[in-house]
Amino acid sequence: MSDAKDGPPVRLIRVLLAEDQSMVREALATLLGLEDDIDVVAQVARGDEVVAAAREHDVDVALLDIEMPGATGIDAACQLRAALPGVKVVIVTTFGRPGYLRRAMEYGADAFLVKDAPAAQLADAVRRVLRGEKVIDPTLAAAALAEGADPLTSRERDVLRAAADGSVNSEIARALHLSEGTVRNYLSTAIQKTGSRNRSEAVRVAREKGWL
Repeated sequence: MSDAKDGPPVRLIRVLLAEDQSMVREALATLLGLEDDIDVVAQVARGDEVVAAAREHDVDVALLDIEMPGATGIDAACQLRAALPGVKVVIVTTFGRPGYLRRAMEYGADAFLVKDAPAAQLADAVRRVLRGEKVIDPTLAAAALAEGADPLTSRERDVLRAAADGSVNSEIARALHLSEGTVRNYLSTAIQKTGSRNRSEAVRVAREKGWL
C-alpha cells in the first residue's frame, strides 16, 4: 500500500472495473480503494457497457475481466482503443491462457494479470501502465512464447463459437450469413488446425488454449 506523505495533493488515478461477478468486483474495488492514489470511479458487469462508462467517468485505466456478458474483455479492450485511445487497459482474469494473452495484447491491452496476483501487484500495474509500460505476468509470457501463435482465422473462430452450443451447419450458416458449404469448410479447417477429431473437440481445444 502507498503511504501518505506531506506535500502537494496526489492526482488520483481514475479506474473503471468491469467484472460480472459482483463479489469479485467489490473485493477488487475495496482493495484498490485502500491505495492513496487510486480511485475506483465506475463499475460495470457487462463488456458492452465499458466504453460508455469510461467516457462518462473520464477514466484513466480500465480493469477488464475476460469472460463477461455482452462482450468479452478482449473485445472491450479493442473497442476502448478505438473510442478512447488514451485509456489504459489492464486485463485481470481467472483464465491465464497463453492464447488470451496474445489476443489481449494484439487488441490493445497494456497489462495482463491473473486474479490470484497480490493486490499490491495489481495497484503497481495500474501505475505502471500510466507511465507507458507494458505489464505481463511472467509465467504467462513464457507460456505464450512456447505455445506459438493462434492458428485460427477470425472466421474460423466465429464458426467454432457458433458450433459450441451444438448448432448444426444450417443453423450456423443462418446465424453468420454464410453458406452451409462455407461453414463445413471452416469447421474442417479448424478441426485440422486444432489437431482434433471433431467439432466438439476443436471447440474444447481452442477454449483451453485461449483461442476462443
